[in-house]
Amino acid sequence: MLKRLSLLATLALGAAQPLLAEEVNIYSSRQPQLINPILEAFSEQTGIDVNVVFIKSGMIERLRAEGKRTPADVVLTVDIANLAAIADSGVTQPVHSGVIDANIPPQYRDPDGLWSGLTMRSRVVFTAKDRVDASQITAFEDLADPKWKGTICVRSGLHNYNVALVAAMIAHHGEAATEDWLRGLKANLARRPQGNDRAQIKAVWAGECDIAIANTYYLGEMLQDPEQAVWANSVNLVFATVGGQGAHVNLSGMAMTKSAPHREAALQLMEYLTSEPAQKLYAELNYEYPLLASVKPSELGQSWGDFTPDPMPMAEIAKFRPAALKLIEKVDFDG
Repeated sequence: MLKRLSLLATLALGAAQPLLAEEVNIYSSRQPQLINPILEAFSEQTGIDVNVVFIKSGMIERLRAEGKRTPADVVLTVDIANLAAIADSGVTQPVHSGVIDANIPPQYRDPDGLWSGLTMRSRVVFTAKDRVDASQITAFEDLADPKWKGTICVRSGLHNYNVALVAAMIAHHGEAATEDWLRGLKANLARRPQGNDRAQIKAVWAGECDIAIANTYYLGEMLQDPEQAVWANSVNLVFATVGGQGAHVNLSGMAMTKSAPHREAALQLMEYLTSEPAQKLYAELNYEYPLLASVKPSELGQSWGDFTPDPMPMAEIAKFRPAALKLIEKVDFDG
């Protein structure tokens, strides 16, 4: 539990909002260390207790089983697939907030208000500094070119991050063209898909491959670790486009549960998470990209360069997730 401020502490802060004898409960698939500083800042500002239960998997099943008895008010998760699945399962309720609408661009919100993005993460191409001319890769489509045969490392194609990428390819190119691309990408793999995103960057450093696919924020985390910083410093980062429209991106996001017992406090928290103080914390602590336009990425994030995100609405890309899964299995990508 994130500790509630005492009355004296709240008065000392001179908070504009009154002390509320209330709490808000979160089910989160995000690691506590990534979000606790942000939730603590919310408690300091409002005096509202924030209680977090970390749930690695089975969140939808738990909410369904609890039904109206659930203590959860807000769900925090990552990946558009998870956000869409939670909304489709019927365990959330629409949230209509002028604050959230003003802070988060519409392409990163559910049209019916069932979820909203909080931060953006870009899935990018990492290339070996000493072995690959990074200018030869500008788009994910380039990775199917036979000239890269035996050079690419990636984690399982069935991981949500890669399913979202394939879904974006289908959204832009259709299933037939995406299947061809997926087969070409598989033919260029240096090894069977394995490990996590960091393992792909390590493999480039170790010379097992020359090109890796991973999320940007892992590079930031690796640079803070003396051992992993060596791996991170061995690669260049390329914001590869999809469909010629912009860099492929994904989200972390939030939703309000259908039976939220503390709806007003929950809405207050959700609005806070889109505000400038929270968005700055997300950027600095997690190396993610804020969705609030007035907030810049972290200094490290800015050093990676500017990019234009794919403008296609995330809700539209999510529609192609089932087709993406079928294609990944059809081509036996992990085989």
